[in-house]
Amino acid sequence: MKVRLAPVLLAAALTLTGCSLESSNDTPAGTVKVVVGYQSKTINTVTAGTLLKAQGYLEKRLQRLTDQGGAKYQVEWQDYDTGAPITAQMVAEKIDIGSMGDYPLLINGSRTQANERAKTALVSVTGYNPKGALNMVVVPPDSTASTIDDLAGQKVSASVGSAGHGTLVQALTRAGIDAGKGVEVLNQQPQIGATALESHQVQALSQFVAWPGLLVFQNKAKLLYDGAELGVPTFHGVVARRAYTAEHPEVLQAFLAAQLDATAFQRDKPFEAAKIVADGSGLPQEVVYLYNGPGGTSFDTTLKPGLIDALKGDVPYLKSIGDFAELNIDGFVDSGPLRKAFAANGDDYDKAVASTVNPSLVSGNDPICGRAVTDSARAGEVWVDGVERPQPAADAGCLLRAVRAAKAQGKVVRAAYVPDAELGTRWFADKGSWVRDGDAFLPFTTPAAAQRYRQGHPGAVNVSYDQAVTEIRP
Repeated sequence: MKVRLAPVLLAAALTLTGCSLESSNDTPAGTVKVVVGYQSKTINTVTAGTLLKAQGYLEKRLQRLTDQGGAKYQVEWQDYDTGAPITAQMVAEKIDIGSMGDYPLLINGSRTQANERAKTALVSVTGYNPKGALNMVVVPPDSTASTIDDLAGQKVSASVGSAGHGTLVQALTRAGIDAGKGVEVLNQQPQIGATALESHQVQALSQFVAWPGLLVFQNKAKLLYDGAELGVPTFHGVVARRAYTAEHPEVLQAFLAAQLDATAFQRDKPFEAAKIVADGSGLPQEVVYLYNGPGGTSFDTTLKPGLIDALKGDVPYLKSIGDFAELNIDGFVDSGPLRKAFAANGDDYDKAVASTVNPSLVSGNDPICGRAVTDSARAGEVWVDGVERPQPAADAGCLLRAVRAAKAQGKVVRAAYVPDAELGTRWFADKGSWVRDGDAFLPFTTPAAAQRYRQGHPGAVNVSYDQAVTEIRP
């Protein structure tokens, strides 16, 4: 794969840009400082970043230790756009705990292991998608591309070493396109890539949550490829420097306990959490809630065997982008501290790690169709401006009826969320590809997905979202 910036320079280059620091060079005597690296706009790390920070859960946990006669603690938060600079800072022993996506986690484990003081362990997960829908490829609104195959010979923006780049490599390979020669990858940070896409300097952008959804929501892009087509789990997780946590094990336990606090809040109050994250990240709440609302990301801290197996399967990716040291995944993963945090919380870790059900699903009563939501795989939500929270829709048909009813009353629909009929990816209803099959209207994230359905259902036809809203039967 042609890349404008050599992968071996990636970490060093990104340490210089894309971060905001809340730092203090002076730590009072007798005070233990912990430096946390996070990504405010990577909203599936919020339980170890934006939401955790905003709610003050870590500071509260550490204050309890102080109140019990322990040391005083100082938390320093450092915000970055990608995982690469967090890894670079951990190699330099300047960040103690950090969160990032699965491919960056691999690089983190590989890069840090040469130095015992920098060596890290994967200690928890923030959120995951069992099929890979957290990463996507988007193209300009006027692009004629309809499948990943159409990117052959084109320029694509991606952050090399990121989860979005890893998805691009896998997608191209599965399409029969040589990932080393078939496209030219411009190694760019997400916001730079977004500008390049808008100015047509690149023909596509492959990125991680929440960039694809943001650009589509802003009408600056349309979705070409849903990472869920790979059917491979993708997740974000937390790494901690072993040397630091050996010296201050109580800090890691406080962090993991605080992450459990943030995870519980995210699960119990997803709409409120989306507002907090939107305020902290600068992202529109509609975009945050797309990914972090019910039926979106599975916020689950446990280190599930399926996720670890997927990480092992991603190891060859390291060799495809540079000279990385071999990484023993089993030695990299350490569930011991999280098990201890679960026990201290009175929870059963083994039961939690065995569960693969999304802890947050659309539920309640559909006010338009007048029935309870019983099938979470088909259920969506409609967010009407001025109401307290989004209302549930039992299925795509009920969602279309709810949108039509709101518009008939002169109300503004801020967002409507519906799962893809094939892959289950939660997506904006008005940005999807719709198909009418008899009396049924089916939503898909991409034109390619809609085409796959039509090939198996000759009577099905494409319709626009507005057509679907107008034509759905009462």
